[in-house]
Amino acid sequence: MFTDEQKKELLSLARNALKAHFTGETITLPDDPAFQPKRGVFVSLHINNDLRGCIGYIKGYKPIAESAVEMAEAAAFQDPRFPPLTEKELETVIIEISVLGELIPLLKNELPVIGRDGLYIQNPYGSGILLPQVAVEYNWKPETFLREVCRKAGLPPNAYLEPYSVVFRFTAEVFSEADTF
Repeated sequence: MFTDEQKKELLSLARNALKAHFTGETITLPDDPAFQPKRGVFVSLHINNDLRGCIGYIKGYKPIAESAVEMAEAAAFQDPRFPPLTEKELETVIIEISVLGELIPLLKNELPVIGRDGLYIQNPYGSGILLPQVAVEYNWKPETFLREVCRKAGLPPNAYLEPYSVVFRFTAEVFSEADTF
């Protein structure tokens, strides 16, 4: 979907948003038409291969570029699992962006495809999402991936089998500052 140059531009935009938090500078959104569609966007931050923040939109509420800026700031400064990113940490943080595809309901007997699918579960008692790269990172089997998205949602591990649970699969275009373009 994105060219290497477009990936670099989005990653630079996210980094500039974090820098602007400390400098007070304003950032300008690119006018590239590829960044105009409204898509789900997650921004993950890593330091020394450890997660340092991850927040995103599951659905497309805003254009991709705007979402990348907003989610970079949210991952750095609003993820409740971590203290706000410091200016010193900014030097070592690696930014990863995931641009999500369409949410597709997973059929009750269907299993997610590891390496292709992310999972999102909706249940009256909680909801949760795991990006496609998580199952690969942890070398999970499809059933484990389903149990883990339930756990992420604060649900019992087999909640995906409950009739009032809806599990969606989605693809994502994932790119990071650690990638070589």
